[in-house]
Amino acid sequence: MGQLGFCGETSALRLGFAGIHRGEEPPLAGTGGSGTIFVCGCNLGCVFCQNFQVSQKGLGRAISTEEFADICLVLQEKGVHNINIVTGSHAAPALAQGLETARKQGLSIPVLWNSSGYEGLETLEILKSTVDVYLPDLKTLDSNLAAKFFKAPDYPEHAAKAIIKMIEYKTLVFNQDQYRTLVSGVMIRHLVIPGHLEATRQVISWFAENCRGKALLSLMTQYTPVYIPDVKTKIPRRFLSQSEYEEVLLMLNEYGIDDGFCQELVTGSDWLPDFTRQNPFSSELSVPVWPLAPAPGKKDQAE
Repeated sequence: MGQLGFCGETSALRLGFAGIHRGEEPPLAGTGGSGTIFVCGCNLGCVFCQNFQVSQKGLGRAISTEEFADICLVLQEKGVHNINIVTGSHAAPALAQGLETARKQGLSIPVLWNSSGYEGLETLEILKSTVDVYLPDLKTLDSNLAAKFFKAPDYPEHAAKAIIKMIEYKTLVFNQDQYRTLVSGVMIRHLVIPGHLEATRQVISWFAENCRGKALLSLMTQYTPVYIPDVKTKIPRRFLSQSEYEEVLLMLNEYGIDDGFCQELVTGSDWLPDFTRQNPFSSELSVPVWPLAPAPGKKDQAE
């Protein structure tokens, strides 16, 4: 119970934040937002992780299965379109148990598995009956880049296998609402790293060959230099340039990919989350519900 793994966590389930998040892609956020739950720890060591306070530095606190289920139900009551589990791969058994408990207590909205993509097939098997939508990263297919920036030289092979398995598990199904919210399927995210556009080309090419018509692609341009204490790896100290952004758009046209999203060019750090605050995000993007939210049927002690 007390032994730390690479993820920096024990077998206890710990959370850093839970709330309504409106900054996800339109089929995920819709009109009611996505019910994001940030799990403490991570099975990667990304040297520019924007959530490093909870993923690498231990911010957060332990919760029980029952409290986790309560959080899911509170989010559902608030009108979110899904329960969005962020970086929970290392805690898959505990999360599967918590989600099963929540289902028995009335959770009926889709569950979204928002991960680094660095998954074992046995982990996916544990989650198979509880997850409706997979939102994996495909950070890189270059093992040298994976070792340098993500501390996992075997990331490409594991991520590729995991994503193929996710697509086998779930086909794309949308609600017929304003945003065609996603209720089943796979959306693959890729963060474009300044100065490493060839890595992005590899990912786009792989998507075109293996996932076209079976999953959505979401290209993210929000790379922001982040200082993480104790991390010595040199990282790009600039944002993506306009010319690089335009080159990425040309790649999408070159490979004929139009089933997905490409984030507008983001240059600035004001949006970066700070998990030491009650609401790590701006009030326009997020509404916290935990640890503020009372469990269903229980009176909030703060009232």
